Amino acid sequence: MRDQRIRAALDQHWAASDANDFETEHRIYHEDAVLEYPQSGERIRGRHNIQITRSIQPNKKRFRVRRIIGSGDLWITEFILSYDDKPSYTVSIMEFRGEEVARETQYFADPFPASPGRAPYVERMVTESRSAGPVQDRDVTTTKTVGS
Repeated sequence: MRDQRIRAALDQHWAASDANDFETEHRIYHEDAVLEYPQSGERIRGRHNIQITRSIQPNKKRFRVRRIIGSGDLWITEFILSYDDKPSYTVSIMEFRGEEVARETQYFADPFPASPGRAPYVERMVTESRSAGPVQDRDVTTTKTVGS
């Protein structure tokens, strides 16, 4: 039952993030939550500070959740965060205390071109382009194996 409540809270959190509803977006956090961005070397302490740093972000942002997995105290969300229409593939690792986030770590990765040398061994996926949204490819869950 707790997992269902947390999953519902995560769905609400990501929808509010996409809508720039900062009040709803930050209800999921403990008052003393910690948010870390390892790539920029930033650690933000406290729900209030997390909310402020996100609300002053000047870029137009959009969130598109690819999947949420987890149970108990550990939940992971894969999503595409676009700032001013530039996508960044993002992973959020949330550690819960009770039904609120006590610690979150987010990792960001920009899209990059596929290696032509791998072409015979891979199947193209649906991805976000830097300018026009989804690129026509195929299913995100299938790959070919060598020799198939």
